[in-house]
Amino acid sequence: MRALTLFLILLLAACTTAGPSAPTGPTGTTSTTTSATADPSGRVVDLVLPSTALGRDAQVRLLLPDGWAAQPDRRWPVLYLLSGCCGSHLGWTSPGQADRLTRDLDVIVAMPEGGLAGFYTDWADGPAWETFHLVELREALERDYRAGGDRVVAGYSMGGFGALSYTARHPGFFRAAASFSGVVHTTGTDDARALVRRIVTQADLDPAALWPADADWAAHNPHDLADALRGVPVYLSCGDGAPGPLDSPGNEVVDALEAELWAENLATTARLTEAGAQVTADLYGPGTHTWPYWDRALENALPILTAALPG
Repeated sequence: MRALTLFLILLLAACTTAGPSAPTGPTGTTSTTTSATADPSGRVVDLVLPSTALGRDAQVRLLLPDGWAAQPDRRWPVLYLLSGCCGSHLGWTSPGQADRLTRDLDVIVAMPEGGLAGFYTDWADGPAWETFHLVELREALERDYRAGGDRVVAGYSMGGFGALSYTARHPGFFRAAASFSGVVHTTGTDDARALVRRIVTQADLDPAALWPADADWAAHNPHDLADALRGVPVYLSCGDGAPGPLDSPGNEVVDALEAELWAENLATTARLTEAGAQVTADLYGPGTHTWPYWDRALENALPILTAALPG
């Protein structure tokens, strides 16, 4: 586990949380949000949302669909993209390719911050990320950006955990879910539990405040919630940590984190299949915990996600 610990330390050191701000909300609204259009076309919008659940302002990046401004009476479905541990929500658009991959879709893409290690949970003593994402952000999108009630979700790493856990814990909120190199079985082994605790600890947070009891771990764990995912299209992808075709030539280092998540994804794919879920799994073998694989996964998952939306 020494290599995994070193990887997490380096990942935290590389983390950035910068994001733009701006003074006004969308034209014609009375929103309490502040927002900045960071793209001349108006497609990229950065929001700052006052959040009671978090006890501070929160940042969200939106990608608005072509025609959003020209169709003021239309309600739009939403694709939530959830970020991983130690990564900024802005990573989806740089180095990630979400802007390019979703440009032709008739959806609002919402990329909210999730904390260094928030684990998409209302903490026992701390921020209420679940409430922020599923209540406060939803209300802001519906009020200020004409979001409708149809939603799908995808996430990488910790965000993959959030995508499946949220979908299972809140039936009907998301019509489909996708996880890329996701933390999808937090209780399967001692190493799986230790991984979560290590991520939280190295973000200077208290693991005991995340899920205080075993029942809390189970109540959020995608593997344990497999029955609740029946009837919802689910996409899983993960590599085994060995350098793969999208890695730099000459890289011979095994990615310990991806190798751990490979075992979790194998087990959770089997559990979802046993539960009768509509699961599509791309467990592709060689591949690391890096953006080229998550971009490819998003491109592959989008047809499944968008097919779950009406119309």
